[in-house]
Amino acid sequence: MIQIKRALISVSDKSGLVEFAKFLNQNGVEIISTGGTLKLLKDNGIAAIAIDDYTGFPEILDGRVKTLHPKVHGGLLGVISNPAHKQKWKN
Repeated sequence: MIQIKRALISVSDKSGLVEFAKFLNQNGVEIISTGGTLKLLKDNGIAAIAIDDYTGFPEILDGRVKTLHPKVHGGLLGVISNPAHKQKWKN
């Protein structure tokens, strides 16, 4: 079974989000989040990292561009069985 270490959460419909995020935190999953989603998590005492802290780049265009960054998409598009991809993830 693959262990989930990190989750990116950015949603418009926040129904059930607090309970889900608490479950993730209780199971050792690091949460990265954006804007209003991050605010809701923090307001409910849930540990989460702002996406701009993770990427080193701010949200732009009134929050329309938040997660378009190689640190995010590299994790989404990389091939787990490819040693070169795994090495890039470590960096």
